[in-house]
Amino acid sequence: MTQSFGVSALITIMSHLIFILMVWRTLIALRLEKIFKAGHEREIQILMLFIAIGLGYLVSSCFLSLLGAFKNLPYLYK
Repeated sequence: MTQSFGVSALITIMSHLIFILMVWRTLIALRLEKIFKAGHEREIQILMLFIAIGLGYLVSSCFLSLLGAFKNLPYLYK
């Protein structure tokens, strides 16, 4: 029983990190530094980090919610 909680926690952590990394890589590809003033690279990187964490968490939560819903679908027919 407690092992399933550990596996669930590991899947959640890995999902969050993977989606945050995916959003980070996407933000880098957008080249947002060209939109903002020159000389503010550090502030732009911090903003990109916060955006990546926020969007990555939202997408990961949606993914995990859908995964849980699909896992519970067999109970509809029991």
